[in-house]
Amino acid sequence: MSKPAQRFQPPAIDKLPEDIRSRILAVQEKSGFVPNVFLTLAYRPDEFRAFFAYHDALMEKDSGLTKAEREMIVVATSAANQCHYCVIAHGAILRIRAKNPVIADQIAVNYRKADITQRQRAMLDFAMKVSRAANEVSEADFAEIASHGFSEDDIWDIAAISAFFALSNRLANITAMRPNDEFYMMGRLPKQG
Repeated sequence: MSKPAQRFQPPAIDKLPEDIRSRILAVQEKSGFVPNVFLTLAYRPDEFRAFFAYHDALMEKDSGLTKAEREMIVVATSAANQCHYCVIAHGAILRIRAKNPVIADQIAVNYRKADITQRQRAMLDFAMKVSRAANEVSEADFAEIASHGFSEDDIWDIAAISAFFALSNRLANITAMRPNDEFYMMGRLPKQG
C-alpha cells in the first residue's frame, strides 16, 4: 500500500494503553492482520474505547437481526455515505457471515436489486431513511417496518446501526482511513485448507 492508511498517526502499538494494545493484538491473532480502523482510532484512546464498546453492543449481541443482516445495514448505508473503508471492510464481513461471495457487492451497488428477501429490503429501506433523512422518519415508516415482522427492539437496532455507522463513515472519511488489502478477497473464495 503506497498511500498512508490514515490521516492522523497513532502511537506505535507497544506505546498504547494495555487494554487497547491487547484488543488490537487479539484481533491481529484472529484475522492475521490489524484492520486500519483499530490503528486509526487508537489515536484517541478514550474515543477508541467508547467507539468499540458501542460497536460491540450493536453488532455482537443476540438480536432479532442476524449478524449478516446487521452487516447488510452497514454496507448499504456506508455505500450511500461514500465510505470506502466501511464498504470494503464490512463487505468482507458480510460475505463471510452470509456465506455468500457476491451479496456485499450487490448491496453496495444497489440493495434494491440484490438477492435478498423482501423483509431484508424493508430493513434496508428503513436503515437508509435513518441514514440519509432521519428527520423525515414518520409513524408510517415505523408501521411499514413492523409489518415485515420486526419488533420494537429490532427497529431500534436498525436505526442505531445506521446512526452509529453514519458516525463511523464520517470519521473514516475525515481520517483518510484506507481498507486493508486483505479485506478485498475475504469471503470471496472457499477457504483453502
